[in-house]
Amino acid sequence: MKISKLPYWVKIGIGILICNGVGLLASSVTLDAIPEWYTHLNKPFFNPPNWLFGPVWTILYTLMGISAAAIWQAGLDQERVKKALYVFATQLGLNAMWSFLFFGYKNPLFAFIEILCLLVVIVVTIIHFRKIVPWAAWLLVPYLIWVAFASLLNFSIYLLN
Repeated sequence: MKISKLPYWVKIGIGILICNGVGLLASSVTLDAIPEWYTHLNKPFFNPPNWLFGPVWTILYTLMGISAAAIWQAGLDQERVKKALYVFATQLGLNAMWSFLFFGYKNPLFAFIEILCLLVVIVVTIIHFRKIVPWAAWLLVPYLIWVAFASLLNFSIYLLN
């Protein structure tokens, strides 16, 4: 069976697995750095409790996977679908890279510069998705809001340390 001919529910499952897999990969550097480094940083008053990040990211990665599957379902034979998914994959890679810069290399400045790039690519992804499946673009809005908040948090941590 061709990958484009997979049932929609399978595409949703694959999308969710890929996105959460990226989150799992990123957590490989995050989990060790939290007790050893992150807990000792000065943080702003609006820093959420550590336990909140896992559930929020799981929900966001799941929404991202559903969104990407909807675009995939529109047809890989279309150039605009391929381009939209390429942009999506780019932001997903940038998403993972942030964890390696911030927690792995313990470099809030480089992580902040990178997360600004991520924000731009998320917006570009939403624009592409909106042209193909508008509701799929809306599923990425909570992600955009969370990453904007994370950017502010990242910058604040950089300033405070």
